[in-house]
Amino acid sequence: MVQSLFRSGFLVRVGHTVLTWVVTLILFLHNTDLRRCEERGELLLPALFFLLVLLSVLLYFTVSLMDPGFVLTDTFKLKGRRQGSDEEMELMIPQPSIPRLRRCGFCLLQQPMRAKHCKTCKHCVRRFDHHCPWIENCVGERNHRWFVVYLLVQLLALLWALHIALSGISPGLTWDLWFRVNGFLLAALAVVGVFSGVMLLLLGCHLYLVSINCTTWEFMSRHRISYLKNCGGEENPFDRGVFCNLWDFFCICRTVMWEQVYQKNATELNEF
Repeated sequence: MVQSLFRSGFLVRVGHTVLTWVVTLILFLHNTDLRRCEERGELLLPALFFLLVLLSVLLYFTVSLMDPGFVLTDTFKLKGRRQGSDEEMELMIPQPSIPRLRRCGFCLLQQPMRAKHCKTCKHCVRRFDHHCPWIENCVGERNHRWFVVYLLVQLLALLWALHIALSGISPGLTWDLWFRVNGFLLAALAVVGVFSGVMLLLLGCHLYLVSINCTTWEFMSRHRISYLKNCGGEENPFDRGVFCNLWDFFCICRTVMWEQVYQKNATELNEF
């Protein structure tokens, strides 16, 4: 049973939640800006900070528990159904400019372009980015935008917590007394500082990759991916420009048929 809970990400999620609220509790109980605002009856800033932390936790669970875009059936042509469905993809007829879609060697399903099998989740994931051990879930087509939003909200909460923790550091007559008085705050400061750096790095990397319409997997393994390894230099067949890439990523909520995008861009490049 313990092994099953661990595999499901239960312990990771509990650990994240406990750590978040323990650090938040330390910031509220010590003589920080939050505590001083409460004592003066100014509850706006403490309430806003609490709501920001709560939002970060809710986004964490949203990204962690939602379907990242698992491929559950073979890609097939829809007949007698509404065209343009957001949940289904039409079968792509192989074209000379499009690499053949291949079958996954693990789940034996036909992989849409930009999909990859995750051995941890045991599913192929559409527009696979990476498997994140901190959320115990893949980041893919369905939850990638929410993952980036979560990183942004979490970074804001961490930077604010960093400022609050620094405001509560008290002077001491000796080093021993100083560590006793500020021990919990220093521990919270260390945790918040490390995670702030990690979140800043992750957010910067993901925003850069989103701006060029590239995934972490494609960026790291370009030379091994059939539809990219034959592209010249740094050419990206899915790049539509920074503005269009960001707009599509954050504002277009549908299943994209990347085979069509690939074919269209390949045709335009050949004509050029």
